[in-house]
Amino acid sequence: MDADSRKIPSHEVTYARLRDMILFGHLAPGAPVTIQGLIGDLGAGMTPVREAIRRLTAEGALLPQGNRRVAVPQLTSALLDQVAFARLTIEPRLAELAAGNLTPGLIDRLQAIDNAVDRAIRSGNIPAYLEANHAFHFALYEASDAAVLVDMARSMWLRFGPSLRVVCARYGSATLPDRHSEALAAMRVGDADGLAAAIQRDISDGVAQVRQAIAEGEI
Repeated sequence: MDADSRKIPSHEVTYARLRDMILFGHLAPGAPVTIQGLIGDLGAGMTPVREAIRRLTAEGALLPQGNRRVAVPQLTSALLDQVAFARLTIEPRLAELAAGNLTPGLIDRLQAIDNAVDRAIRSGNIPAYLEANHAFHFALYEASDAAVLVDMARSMWLRFGPSLRVVCARYGSATLPDRHSEALAAMRVGDADGLAAAIQRDISDGVAQVRQAIAEGEI
């Protein structure tokens, strides 16, 4: 394959950029944005932006608002119950499956990512925390060799991430969910059950914060 044939298609790049804008909270839940504005933000043409919007709408990450506007859906208590159930069912299982495939090199990589999580927490850099936190989880999950479950987890993060961003900004860096040290300790001794339990607690901490914010009208 030559260099040109190996390039990622522009519509895939646009989709990935818009997905990350949603995932890491650059688009606030419930706040409409114009398609023209997204074209400017993404530096892409109308066709790839419309295609990215179509795909992300099908995934439940965007809602059409009329008048060429879209918005990230706001989580309700009922929707949070469903997302939490899915995450707490799927992600600990992914961690358990990944445990048998972890190598010293991958554990070192996960430790390095968690170091970035810790730096972001100490400095109060919420965008950096969200990106490093996501990187930690999915570097672990991808070792599970369970592609269908990984895709399901990605879908749930798209629905959950924007609200977590609001919560992190509201309550500050001291409250950011982080059970990665527990997960890493379990990895190093080959404790699959302990790893799954650490991931479950990590998710539960974030869900509890979002649930509180919904109850207080913050989201």
